[in-house]
Amino acid sequence: MPTTAEKRAAFRKLHEDGFFIIPNAWDAGSTIRLTRQGFKAIASTSAGAAWAAGKEDGELSRDEVLAHLRLLVGATSLPINADFENGFADSPEGVAANMAMAVETGIAGVSIEDWSGSRMYDRTLAIERTAAARAAIDAVDPTVMLIGRNENFRVSDMPVSDSIDRAVAYAEAGADCLFVPFILDPGAVAELVAAVTPKPVNVVVHDFDESIRAFAALGVRRCSVGGSLAQRTWAALDEAAATLKACER
Repeated sequence: MPTTAEKRAAFRKLHEDGFFIIPNAWDAGSTIRLTRQGFKAIASTSAGAAWAAGKEDGELSRDEVLAHLRLLVGATSLPINADFENGFADSPEGVAANMAMAVETGIAGVSIEDWSGSRMYDRTLAIERTAAARAAIDAVDPTVMLIGRNENFRVSDMPVSDSIDRAVAYAEAGADCLFVPFILDPGAVAELVAAVTPKPVNVVVHDFDESIRAFAALGVRRCSVGGSLAQRTWAALDEAAATLKACER
């Protein structure tokens, strides 16, 4: 089993060039199965983790998420990228304290969102939160990657230009990788990649087909799948259970 330092070094190296898919696991079993498929790294998913606990996305507490991350890290030899939502705090100081705890779980990367759960943080505060997250990580282990995430899809009228501007600002504040979930138009993706170069960009995909390779051609370094693997798994269970239940009649 690789050491934590080796996992973190391998994860950072993955982002230097090329392209990789980072699937999102939601429990130990899914983590182990994805590891067996030969992926190079695995991400957590806040939605998938919540569903596995019988809750809805956003209902897990900080401590529940920390325990969940330790579970995933212990289940695989691969690096784990943590979906750490908004850092479970609004203030930069709170984000820093919680981020330090997240790093201690053994993760190789961690994302911080600019969505409070009910509103978008204003630009200045969002930048300060990113900088605080970076400082907290550096105090524990600077090799851990910070993913700056703009929750553009939460605000229906948020211009792509504003999302890209935020991504650039988060990169300057210390984010190692940038993620704007629903910037998917090829032109906009190319613009985002160019704006934050040389730092890598993550794109989330929900269609599992050859179209994913088009993002690699645009310079995207990695693609994640969010909660879609978990969603498909639960949908298959619901369908099978409904078929089983029908046999009672």
